[in-house]
Amino acid sequence: MMLAATAALGVAMLLILIRLFLGPTLYDRVLAANSFGTKTILLIAALGFLTGRPEWLDIALVYGTVNFVSTIAILKFFRYRSFQLPLATGAVARPAYEDVDSEQQSGERP
Repeated sequence: MMLAATAALGVAMLLILIRLFLGPTLYDRVLAANSFGTKTILLIAALGFLTGRPEWLDIALVYGTVNFVSTIAILKFFRYRSFQLPLATGAVARPAYEDVDSEQQSGERP
């Protein structure tokens, strides 16, 4: 039964890779990469069970943490176009896609 689940995970990972490379938007690709990481965690856990090595679950947990942090970092980068925010100035960080021309026309600054 676990062998069938492992094979099904492999098929799901192949389908996710297709979505990763053919995704129409950036967010589809990020979601596919995150899903691929999740399936990898499940695959590591299933292989650890099949081989009788429970220490692979620790590896799967560490990989899950790295997957979560990297997904958040990628989404933050694509929203702000930088990994840094101005903390000392007290300025409010604005998304990179916000129109700054309307601000210049009115003469007001946030």
